[in-house]
Amino acid sequence: MKDKPKIYEYKTLENVVTRLRDDLSKESGFNAVLLYAFNRTGKTRLSMAFKNRGKKKNKGKADTLYFNAFTEDLFVWNNDFEHDNNPIRYLKINEKSNFFSGFKGLSLEDKIHSHLERFAEFDFRIDYDEWKVSFSREIPNPKYNSRNPHTTEPERIVQENIKISRGEENIFIFSVFLSICDLVIEGKDEYNWVKYIYIDDPISSLDENNAITLASDLSNMIKNDFEKHKDTDTHRKYIISTHHGLFFNIVYNELKKESSKSYFFYKTKKETYKLQATDDTPFFHHIEQLCELNQVVKKYEAFEKGDLKLEQSSILKTYHFNMLRAVFEKTSIFFGHEDFSYCLKDMPDKELFARAVNIMSHGKYSIFAPVGMLKENADLFVRIFRSFVDQYQFELPEIFFE
Repeated sequence: MKDKPKIYEYKTLENVVTRLRDDLSKESGFNAVLLYAFNRTGKTRLSMAFKNRGKKKNKGKADTLYFNAFTEDLFVWNNDFEHDNNPIRYLKINEKSNFFSGFKGLSLEDKIHSHLERFAEFDFRIDYDEWKVSFSREIPNPKYNSRNPHTTEPERIVQENIKISRGEENIFIFSVFLSICDLVIEGKDEYNWVKYIYIDDPISSLDENNAITLASDLSNMIKNDFEKHKDTDTHRKYIISTHHGLFFNIVYNELKKESSKSYFFYKTKKETYKLQATDDTPFFHHIEQLCELNQVVKKYEAFEKGDLKLEQSSILKTYHFNMLRAVFEKTSIFFGHEDFSYCLKDMPDKELFARAVNIMSHGKYSIFAPVGMLKENADLFVRIFRSFVDQYQFELPEIFFE
């Protein structure tokens, strides 16, 4: 029988930092630590605690280049609407940050472009004297007439000083970060203080296709660092945290041969923190939905036993069938089958279960306007869920059973 994964419990985030730095010590031999965690667990605070530990250890000198929500705050929009017909919009850079220690002397446009062009279709210009970034985009020329062979109008024109979307802004900032990582790996003197690179949730604005691309690019960058400096052992140590299961799985699979360690990081009801090792198998990336479904099923079962004084319809909602079907769909695809009913094939009531999931998940049930299930549907939902969990022994974290 397979051993249960190791679980480490800590009272504070500072204690978790100690564990991560120990994992990345020369004695431990690990080059990277991967963390999967739900939102609101404390990932960003953990990254800052890790950074602060380095400054404290080095008498105020940083040893960690990090990307998190605070990194994005180093870029602030300055919207000048003094002239309504020609507003000037640009991102102001906080040049005082150590993040930009080599930014001005080492022009980064080409490096940033090489990363950015994979995810976005806009251009930018950096003003190093004013420390600001302006953006432009090619758009169709409304005056261009393709039917007029004598037209002198260009087919496309450049729109200057545009305000890019929040998602595009995040992608641009992360491209800047990756370009600085390139400088670190190249061994530029301006960044010789970097011993650790900590990346927290870099894909909040990407769809799954781009998430795959970014995970692959990031993994290749890390492997390039290891390969380039393997003889001198001067490569950086990496910590990557994310709430995105697919991104986690890809990075895990790419780095599993590179002396990496991976954990499921979560906060308990006792306000402590746990790291559960996930080194043996790739992580099941729709676990968050399973956790939520498990919680409501347990609550419903407690209600049925008389342990909870609630309205029955306030527990299980009709949209939970949509969530369950999404889990079935992903699981079936994982095993190479197109139809979600594959997950039910070995269950005694497979036809009843498949019909119920199919009918209930086709309703227009919104999470924003929840409708309680009727008792017979709720009972059936619990049977289907329990049968599924019993049949598929996924490597689920301890929190699933709390």
